[in-house]
Amino acid sequence: MRALRRSPTAVTLALVLAVFACQRAAGAVGLRGLFALSNPLLSRPWTLVTSVYAHASVSHLVANAVALALGGVLVERLTTPARFHAFFAGVGVLAGVTQVALVGLVGPLVPWLPAQVAVLGASGAILGLYGYLLGANRLTERIVGGVELAPRSQLAAGVLVAALVTLLTANPGAALVAHFTGLLVGFLAGRTHLLAPGEGARERQSAVE
Repeated sequence: MRALRRSPTAVTLALVLAVFACQRAAGAVGLRGLFALSNPLLSRPWTLVTSVYAHASVSHLVANAVALALGGVLVERLTTPARFHAFFAGVGVLAGVTQVALVGLVGPLVPWLPAQVAVLGASGAILGLYGYLLGANRLTERIVGGVELAPRSQLAAGVLVAALVTLLTANPGAALVAHFTGLLVGFLAGRTHLLAPGEGARERQSAVE
């Protein structure tokens, strides 16, 4: 039990379950959309965070929980709990805001797109974790390290990788912009080892890779 309490992945999973229980309780009294992020973004500021941990259904929750458990246990070995939680929440918020803001800008101009959208789910944040693992792993270090690339070229490579993975993992109803944003931010963070607190993290990283 003590090990689980120290695991940021386990804590995040517990938080996701707690928020889902609150969603069900709120839905029972007609407040189903209380946790979702939508335009205008600051009309309900708490949804910037709650939308990251909330989910639309049990199947949505289970799918994200499995992905979080698999990716989270690897990332948490490279960093501290505080950095893990800050990264997870920060990437999740950024992914959700990007999805809602872009749809709000483009939707009214394109007939087949909705004028606005409500977003909830941890997938943007979770893909940020996977993007971090992709950017920080030893194979990527060898490939990228052996090629001299300008910063703009590295950014373009990150965009291409994130776009490819987003398209390959797309499914109906998915927030593709949020997924792409999470992957790209995670990949760029991985390239700079943003979550590494020091030499101890480097040793743990070598053990994972």
